[in-house]
Amino acid sequence: MTEKQSDLPTTNGDTGDMVNEDNFTWQQKVGLSMKTPIGLLGIGLTTVCITMTVLGLLGHITGLIENPYAAIVTFLVFPSGAVFGLFLIPVSGYLRRKKWFKDNINKGNVIVDFGKKSHRKTVVLFLVLSVVNLAVFSLVIYEAYHFTESDFFCGAICHTVMDPEYTAYQRSPHAKVGCVSCHIGSGAEWYVKAKLSGLRQVKAVLDGSFSTPIPAPVEHLRPAQDTCEACHWPEKFHGKKVKQFVSYTNDDQENPDIQEIALHIGGRNPLTDTFEGIHWHVSNNVKVEYESLDDRRTSIGRIKVTKPSGVTEEYAVDGEAEGGVSKWRTMDCVDCHNRPTHVYDDLEKKIDFGLHSKKIDPTIPGIREDSLAVLQKEYTTREEAQEQIVESLLALQADRHDADFVAENEATLISSGAYLLNAYMDNVWPKMKVTWGTYKGHNGHQNEDEGFGCFRCHDDEHQTEFGKTISQSCDLCHDEP
Repeated sequence: MTEKQSDLPTTNGDTGDMVNEDNFTWQQKVGLSMKTPIGLLGIGLTTVCITMTVLGLLGHITGLIENPYAAIVTFLVFPSGAVFGLFLIPVSGYLRRKKWFKDNINKGNVIVDFGKKSHRKTVVLFLVLSVVNLAVFSLVIYEAYHFTESDFFCGAICHTVMDPEYTAYQRSPHAKVGCVSCHIGSGAEWYVKAKLSGLRQVKAVLDGSFSTPIPAPVEHLRPAQDTCEACHWPEKFHGKKVKQFVSYTNDDQENPDIQEIALHIGGRNPLTDTFEGIHWHVSNNVKVEYESLDDRRTSIGRIKVTKPSGVTEEYAVDGEAEGGVSKWRTMDCVDCHNRPTHVYDDLEKKIDFGLHSKKIDPTIPGIREDSLAVLQKEYTTREEAQEQIVESLLALQADRHDADFVAENEATLISSGAYLLNAYMDNVWPKMKVTWGTYKGHNGHQNEDEGFGCFRCHDDEHQTEFGKTISQSCDLCHDEP
């Protein structure tokens, strides 16, 4: 018998029956243990998944594959299948061993004899496959890391849940800033925290237990000093910035009321070397802490201000936390700029902008009031809104005037309706219960009646034990219009 024949199981030449397995070497028994349905499934699954992963990697690296959904399969599905296949191979050996040899299998020693050609081939094959697998999985892990950091992964994978936030992000001032730059930042610690938190969110999406709308603010967002201030520097002196407010009324659609104010953005004034203006709140030598009495941070209890001298002033106001729970927080950028990226439009401001830009024809009587009615109407789905908004505007104008008026101005009304439709699609998602005013901003005091904005603290009611109050004086933040 040759060397090759001696290393393999043989059959009885007369009967074709397998030779007694007790006479096999340890290596032969382990080899046979993988040739079971489970073992062959593992080998086949691993081979197919590794091959498809390699092809997918080549496609993404060369640019032949650009579909982001293909990246999900390439970097998540196929590698998972390969790992599962590799797991099945030793499992099949374990199960076969338990059936065949029980306790005797552990008595044999693994002997690798490089004098035997079959042993050399086996070792070389094992080393080659190990290097190939290591190289493939290293590339997959590298590409998968970048894929899970992409804006598409953050915003489009869980389409139903994240569509409002992703849509708002794509038209925001930070549209060119990656999601992870603000939500995770640099460093492995917060990356791991974010991915572990993401598992809970994936579960919520899969079992339908996610909140509608998504709660704001984000409870465990990384401090702005680690994210926002990588680009924005509060120490930089900005001085004043003029902001213009344009508004119309239903009675006068053509002559706007225009107010201009100069915001005292401030920073460290190079002339006086002191911090001033709105950005004083986040200066390096001042620490502002506040007690939030509700989850939305619209009701503020006590406030502590630690000044450069080290003196801490505590301001208090009568009030109780919802459910008796209060949370202390150190003030940073997002306490005022709470919608820096996921910015939703104010309904009346959006219509007034349409009138000011002539995207809504201001010469058509009653169109501002009708536009408000069209966008405030509750539509069951976004698809229903797409079908009805333009028609609803035409119908309201027909009721206000007559059919001949609508016919004469049809093109203008349709164009105005298209603007309203785009405004709706950018701001309203009935399924997620996101509508006009769901998410409001704290930078300013346009919504102070609902607890949003500067007047949460600047209310002339928070005071120290000596009677010193937090002023509500307008000129603290801006010049009079």
